[in-house]
Amino acid sequence: MSIDDTIAMYEQAVVQIATPYSTGTGFFLPQEGVVVTNEHVVRDNKEVVIICEHLGRQLGQVLYIDVEHDLALITVAKVPDLPNIKLYSGSDLSVGQKVIAVGHAFGKDYSITKGMISSLDYNVANINYLLHDAALEPGNSGGPLLSFEGEVLGINTFVVSNGNNIGYSLPYHIIKVACNDYAKVFGQRASRCDSCGTLVPDQSSQGSCHNCGTTVPRISDIYDYEPQGVNKSLEHMIADLGYDVRLARTGPSSWTVEQGSASIKITYHEKSGLITGDAHLCSLPDTDIIKLYNFLLTENYQLDGLTFSIKDRDIVLSLLIYDQYFKKENAKAFFNELFLSADHYDNILVERFGAAWDSESAL
Repeated sequence: MSIDDTIAMYEQAVVQIATPYSTGTGFFLPQEGVVVTNEHVVRDNKEVVIICEHLGRQLGQVLYIDVEHDLALITVAKVPDLPNIKLYSGSDLSVGQKVIAVGHAFGKDYSITKGMISSLDYNVANINYLLHDAALEPGNSGGPLLSFEGEVLGINTFVVSNGNNIGYSLPYHIIKVACNDYAKVFGQRASRCDSCGTLVPDQSSQGSCHNCGTTVPRISDIYDYEPQGVNKSLEHMIADLGYDVRLARTGPSSWTVEQGSASIKITYHEKSGLITGDAHLCSLPDTDIIKLYNFLLTENYQLDGLTFSIKDRDIVLSLLIYDQYFKKENAKAFFNELFLSADHYDNILVERFGAAWDSESAL
């Protein structure tokens, strides 16, 4: 398999994971029927949003956590039709071996970096990690470390920056043990005991390991997320407009709503008090831009509360409200107008002015 084939295969398998607290990366292991990620990515959540290019957004259930190894397994209702993605099956990993790190860094749809292994057994807290220099960014946590042949060598867990990027990856054999153990109780929620390593299903536990008595966190005991203040009002507004708030959550004080072919991002900046709604509609065409600009300026003059702008060649339709002026009924009318206008204008811009659909607006 070529490097290009490997990259193309994992574009379908690597997903973004969103919670009310953060975002991260995960990847499908179709034979095992799970999405693999870091425990810290899903921490304090028993339900997360899985964002996949080919399936859109869906809810995932956190069914396995291992705090010591920072490992979690998630199941979803719909799994894309994926090629033969599998964990490394060889025994000849070596220092200097070339690797690929894949993930969803903050603010990016998909990132790919290359590097090489610098250590096969770097010990931290009695866990041996793979060290590599494939650059990692915030949001890459939970993404796979790959061989050039396309097998999963590990899961990227954290990075240390001290002039050089050093990535730590939990090796494939620990993931394999977790998947094999979890297969015995598949469909149940379970946690691994930090003390003795025993897999403890929630339903057979009262919060302690039945083997050694150590306290073990139960996924089923995690409280459902409850927003507060302005975030709560925004979530009520989104729900009143007919959208599933659980699917809309994409991080701390941020939500994404899909309306037709448009994707609208809502964000609350508590320090500034600013509530924003940004619909990234499409990208500027390569020719006849003046006609499009004239159209956008004319629409800005006529629109009430909404504004067109250009950001990095993206055409964006935006709404701004300060929290001190936020009243749910009025805000609901403004945001509903934004949602409907976004779905209306993106088609006009593409069909009449030759603007291009982009991955952000199409997802």
